[in-house]
Amino acid sequence: MELSLGCGHLDDEEFVQGFEECTLQPGAFHHADHIRLAWLYVQRYGASGAEARLLEGIRRMAQHAGVPQKFLYTTTVAWARLVAAAEKDGVAKESFFGWIQRHPALLNRELLANYYSPGSLETAEARSGWVEPDLAPLED
Repeated sequence: MELSLGCGHLDDEEFVQGFEECTLQPGAFHHADHIRLAWLYVQRYGASGAEARLLEGIRRMAQHAGVPQKFLYTTTVAWARLVAAAEKDGVAKESFFGWIQRHPALLNRELLANYYSPGSLETAEARSGWVEPDLAPLED
């Protein structure tokens, strides 16, 4: 998988600040940027803290961009949990770039298809709350 960071020019602090203040260009916030943000949040706040911050921040970003329908609760939590599971083997002082090289599957936007049936992440229930995977459990 290719690492395509729309916000890769920002250091970690600038990136987090831009996300939290909704100053990042939504079109420049790619899938790999979501993974980077989840990784940073897991490192800083632990798995449950990262989930809460991502849910709040991505919902706010979608509303700020005028596309609140793009916020997907279950998808956000599932990605956060996959990142947290992968981070368990993290190396102290490792950069995101070093870490993601060891976990390239997380760059695959279709990875959740291993856990969820087609269409199940687009339901009203999955958009507004947590839905358990129906194909395979998420890694712990």
